[in-house]
Amino acid sequence: MNHNGLNIPHSEQPRIVVIGGGFGGIHLIKHLSKYNVQIILFDKYNYHTFQPLLYQVATAGLEPDSIAEPLRRIFKHAHNFYFRMAKVDRIDPEKNKIATTQGDLYYDYLVIANGSTTNYFGNNELHINSFPLKHITHALDLRSQLLQNFEKAVLENNKAKRAAFQDMVIVGGGPTGVEVAGALAELKKHVLPQDYPELDTQNMGIYLIEGAPQLLGGMSSKASRKSLKYLQDLGVQVVLNKFVKHYDGEKVILDDETTLFSNLLIWAAGVKGDIIKGLSQSAVQHDRIVVDTYNCVQGYKNVFAIGDVALMASKKYPKGHPMLAPVAIQQGKLLAKNLIRIITKKKTKPFKYLYKGAMATVGRNKAVVDLPGRIRFGGFLAWLIWMFVHLFSLIGFRNKLVIFMSWIWEYITYDRGTRLIIRPYLRLKYKKIKKNTV
Repeated sequence: MNHNGLNIPHSEQPRIVVIGGGFGGIHLIKHLSKYNVQIILFDKYNYHTFQPLLYQVATAGLEPDSIAEPLRRIFKHAHNFYFRMAKVDRIDPEKNKIATTQGDLYYDYLVIANGSTTNYFGNNELHINSFPLKHITHALDLRSQLLQNFEKAVLENNKAKRAAFQDMVIVGGGPTGVEVAGALAELKKHVLPQDYPELDTQNMGIYLIEGAPQLLGGMSSKASRKSLKYLQDLGVQVVLNKFVKHYDGEKVILDDETTLFSNLLIWAAGVKGDIIKGLSQSAVQHDRIVVDTYNCVQGYKNVFAIGDVALMASKKYPKGHPMLAPVAIQQGKLLAKNLIRIITKKKTKPFKYLYKGAMATVGRNKAVVDLPGRIRFGGFLAWLIWMFVHLFSLIGFRNKLVIFMSWIWEYITYDRGTRLIIRPYLRLKYKKIKKNTV
């Protein structure tokens, strides 16, 4: 054994260290594992999360284990593969070494695929008091807070305070924000009136705040218009061209001084690359790692980055490729081939993103789809395509089966069976945290 604190055996084969078990990382490893290389994967969780369906866990539609797959099980047949559950704190590219919470390790090639983190745009108040939706732990916290608020509303006699427990604010009109708003609207319509007959849930306010003049900024104007109409038909109050300035856990203040009262604010307004310390300053721009068309990090020969964290600027994508799963998957697959080409001293191939379309669901029988060739449509067919694509993309047959059965049950009964407060969420007060962190 190699005495490196991580119990990784010494190997004469090239050692490829991968940071992150997201979409890019797992597809990279799947294609690498058939070759004579040693692969070590680091992730702070021991599972891969299917992030596109996190909102359904948060809104009591699915259980968390249906959108997660243990990383060790994904690669149980992989050759010369090792997984270590640890957080990578620092990269030392001059020494070809990484420092983790469990020890240090040397590498021959390093692939940074740790994705993105929530972007609060420097607003510490929002960081502390709002609910992000990037990890399963976030989804469980959000689900608990949502249900806890209604349990508190039942006990509250003051009408204004009761309304604040029932009203919800979502910030960000991208796919996540739109899908969360639609899911909450369906909860309001089909589920909450039965669970809480003492409350007038039809007066529950669902607000979607977006700073841009339209929803789904990365999709077509037709998709934007349709999603807006679907949400409004569901009773969601969509506010465009407005930004959130303050939120203290109870009061939301917009940039035009409009005030909303809510004990639940969901932050879906943006992400940024999850940067690990150690790379040169010139290699990091706009909170992403600068890479060339081969995903090689600027200034280094054996360090690569893929997916959300990578900034590959081009004429078509001057600000880098969109931070979406298909980009990460395609980059992971190509980089696996290019790493083998590098090891065997063959010519590498540049990355070209193949756009396959974009989609978002707003609720039952309602979705929007953009396909190549300017094909744009919405409604029931778009909703079926959205479901098929997401089921097909899930990792693990069990997850596909469980989610398919859950969706059928929900469609027939209008019910969501996971309205459980397994671990109550306790929110710390902003002022107290602020005092301790100054």
